[in-house]
Amino acid sequence: MMRIMLKSKISYAVLTGLELYYKGSITVDEEIMEAAGLKEGERVDVLNLNNGARLQTYVIKGEKGSGVICLNGPAARSGFKGDKIILVSYGIYNEEELINFKSQYVELDENNKVKNTYLA
Repeated sequence: MMRIMLKSKISYAVLTGLELYYKGSITVDEEIMEAAGLKEGERVDVLNLNNGARLQTYVIKGEKGSGVICLNGPAARSGFKGDKIILVSYGIYNEEELINFKSQYVELDENNKVKNTYLA
């Protein structure tokens, strides 16, 4: 049996921008992507803490150390600059892979700098 499990979660990211006329996706600071183990093009769910909006999109790499978290394309209609969001990604694992499996958690500060990381 295969199970879909939480692979990584980025908590309390602050939206730094919205680019409506863009191809689509969410731009994420490369440093944050690395901390969460995200690859460019990977599917993520975006959960907006301010308005309850939930959407699926894919990640594109933003400038390392910039703190950028920008909703692009139609997703830009799902929030406002300054909104706090959570990003989650999932993986598909078999039972053997789950024996020692742990999800990667990343907590950000108010400037989108990595404050804490842990496995659980």
